Amino acid sequence: MISVAEARQRILDSLSPLAPEQVPVVDGLGRVLAIPVAARRTQPPKAVSAMDGYAVRAADIPGVPTVLNVVATIAAGTALENVIGPGQAARIFTGAPLPPGADTIVIQEDTLRDGDRVTVTEAPRAGQYVRAAGLDFREGDVLLHPGQRLGVRDVALAAGMNHPWLTVHRRPRVAILATGDEIVMPGEPIGPNQIVSSNSIALASAVRCFGGEPILLGVAPDERGALRAMAQGAEGADILVTSGGASVGDHDLVQSVLGEVGLEVDFWKIAMRPGKPLIYGHIGRTAMLGLPGNPVSTLVCSLLFLGPAIAKLSGLADPLPARSFAILGRDLPENDGREDYLRATLDIGPDGTPTATPFDKQDSSMLATLQRAQCLVIRPIRAPAARAGDHTEILPFPSASMGF
Repeated sequence: MISVAEARQRILDSLSPLAPEQVPVVDGLGRVLAIPVAARRTQPPKAVSAMDGYAVRAADIPGVPTVLNVVATIAAGTALENVIGPGQAARIFTGAPLPPGADTIVIQEDTLRDGDRVTVTEAPRAGQYVRAAGLDFREGDVLLHPGQRLGVRDVALAAGMNHPWLTVHRRPRVAILATGDEIVMPGEPIGPNQIVSSNSIALASAVRCFGGEPILLGVAPDERGALRAMAQGAEGADILVTSGGASVGDHDLVQSVLGEVGLEVDFWKIAMRPGKPLIYGHIGRTAMLGLPGNPVSTLVCSLLFLGPAIAKLSGLADPLPARSFAILGRDLPENDGREDYLRATLDIGPDGTPTATPFDKQDSSMLATLQRAQCLVIRPIRAPAARAGDHTEILPFPSASMGF
C-alpha cells in the first residue's frame, strides 16, 4: 500500500492541463484561465465625480458661506469642454467627468441653490469626492492570471476591463460507471436483496462541484461482457471513474476486465480509511480512477483524488485540497497503519477558534453522518492517542459553487 500523499502526487504527475478554449465572459464563472487578462482600457478613463453635487475649484472656497455662479450641468456620459473659471461651479452628477479647471466636488447636501447661484455651506478639502483617472486600473494592467479559477468578482473585473471573451482551459469530461448486481438507481424497482445506489449521482454532483462535466454511463452488472461493453462508453472522456468492484472478491471485476481493454495500472490500494481499495491507471489517453463502492469511501476518495485530478486537468495553479487546523472536541485512540479521515462537526468558538469533533460511528456506509459533517479530521499513520483540546489537521469540505 502507498500513502495518500504519494498516490495523489502520482495522479497529478500523470496529468496535464487540457487545451484552452474561448468562452463568453458571461460564461466565465468557475472556469480556469489559460492566459493572463490585461485591462483593455483605463478605468475611469478621466477624473469623474463620485457624488452628486457641484464641481468647483477648491481655491475659490477659502471659507463658508461662499457663493458661486453655476455655469453648466454635467450628467454621466456627457462632458463640458469649457473651463470652470474663478467663482464658477458646474452642477455635476455621479460618474460624470470633471470639467477643465475644477478639482473638487461639493456634495449637494452642503449647498443651497438659488437660480444660477449656489451657496457652499461646508468647506470641502481639495480633491474631495473626485475619482482620479486610473483609480481602479490602467490599460495594460494584468489583473487576472493563468491558473486562477474565476469567481463572480473575477468575472465582473474581466467585464470591466472590456473583455467580451475569455481564454480558459476546457472542462474535464468525467465518465462515471457504477458496478454491482446489488444496486439500482433511485426510483427504479428494488429487489429483495438490492440497495439504492447514490454513488453515480453523488459522483456526478462532485464532478460538477470540482469544475468538470459528468457523463453517466449507468450501472454495470457483475458480468465481464457487460462491464466491458459499458466501460467503452468512456471513450473520449478525460477520466473514467468507476464505483465498486475495486476490491478482491470474486465479483470485483473492474481491474481484470478493464485490463482486457488496455488498462495500465499505476497503483492499487492506499493506506487510508475509508477507501483502501482504490485503483489508478490509464486506458489509452483516458485516466481511470477505480473507487470503492461504499458511499462514504466513494465521496472521501473523490475529495482527496478526483477533485485534484479535475483541478489539474482544468489548469488550476494549485490543485491540492485546502487543509486547515482545529482543536479536537473529544479524545481519540492511537491510530494504526492507515491514514484516517474522520467525519466531524466543526464549531467556531467566540474567539474564532474552530473545534472539530469526530462522530463516534465512522462506518463507511453511513451517508447521513457524512451529510452532517463539516470537515474530515486527518489522523496520520501511527498517530498517538489524542486528547480533547489538542490541535489536529482537518480537511474542510469545499464551499465554492454549490459546495461539496
